[in-house]
Amino acid sequence: MLRVTHFEINADDPERAIKFYTDVFGWKVKKWEGPMDYWLIMTGPEDQPGIDGGLMKREQPGAATINTIDVPSADEFLSKITEAGGKIVTPKQSIPGVGYFAYCQDTEGNTFGIMEEDTSAK
Repeated sequence: MLRVTHFEINADDPERAIKFYTDVFGWKVKKWEGPMDYWLIMTGPEDQPGIDGGLMKREQPGAATINTIDVPSADEFLSKITEAGGKIVTPKQSIPGVGYFAYCQDTEGNTFGIMEEDTSAK
């Protein structure tokens, strides 16, 4: 079985959202040193159940929280998604040193991400 390994929170005001989540839940947030404004969220110790995530500036009105599923091959699962009636919202893109990701929608219009880890991605 493939698991949800990451979540993303979209925010109109990232700093305000960061303050909210750190004040309410005690999450630790750190600015990612990548090519875009993105903050990494640590929700708790690695030895406890749960997942970590990220926060980014909302790019489209109504964009909601997105769960990302770890897959062994982005290309293979993009094919499976479309064959099953889903849609590709954002084509496969690379995150240098991390891997490949895409945003998709299921048959009900829910957006989710898929991520293929590959540290050689450029």
